[in-house]
Amino acid sequence: MPELPEVETTRRGIDAVITGRTLTRLVVHEPRMRWPIPADLPSLVGGRTVLECARRGKYLLLRFEHGTQIVHLGMSGSLRRVAPGEFLRKHDHVEWIFDEAVLRLHDPRRFGAVLWHSAADGPIDAHPLLARLGIEPFDPRFDGAWLHQHFKNHSAAVKQVLLAGLAVVGVGNIYASESLFRARINPKTPANKLSRARCDRLADMVRATLADALTSGGSTLRDYVGATGEPGAYFEIHAAVYEREGLPCRVCATPIRRFVQGQRATYYCPKCQRN
Repeated sequence: MPELPEVETTRRGIDAVITGRTLTRLVVHEPRMRWPIPADLPSLVGGRTVLECARRGKYLLLRFEHGTQIVHLGMSGSLRRVAPGEFLRKHDHVEWIFDEAVLRLHDPRRFGAVLWHSAADGPIDAHPLLARLGIEPFDPRFDGAWLHQHFKNHSAAVKQVLLAGLAVVGVGNIYASESLFRARINPKTPANKLSRARCDRLADMVRATLADALTSGGSTLRDYVGATGEPGAYFEIHAAVYEREGLPCRVCATPIRRFVQGQRATYYCPKCQRN
């Protein structure tokens, strides 16, 4: 699934192309996404100017004067720029057509979403999909104290609490494994057992891991491409534990182990992450 670095890379790519420009037409080729695309959405946004291209968690937010489009890439989707008139590929479900650019949402599994939040319904952060999201990892308020406060009432494994996204957004399955390795924290450790000092270290490593992924364009999907069609390369280059079961730890040479937590694979070093 595209995670925060992939979505932020996409946002940066399309922001330079569409912000401040008028959307000529929105074309919906397949409305049956995770939630049905509103039938009146093309008429709502056609001829309107994109004022801002923002992001909240894994959601892209295209802001217009009268409301905001909420776009989610689903499990394997991408939003990329194509040349006007380029051949429509299978699974290209939605097109944003501008005078000098065309964006297409490609989503083979149709788990993505294109929704509308009217300005008349209040701030976008109040939308049900966004209202309960945790803090952004690059928000200045996010630190060890924030994690320690949000972990104290959670006895579940720290990796599971990170994945829930209620304390901090954007730490998906791969990034959680990598952040916990960097912080030398066992992924099975109950969140409420982490000291303030260990939360400080974990917060630092979450930011560092996501920042490194952003620099490389992200790559939580093998076939992930950004808005310009460039593939991400982060985990091909930098992964310390993820998908390295049986291979030597890059720090201590102990074989990396894998186990399943909440139906997702977790990778860790049993020596570096003893507790």
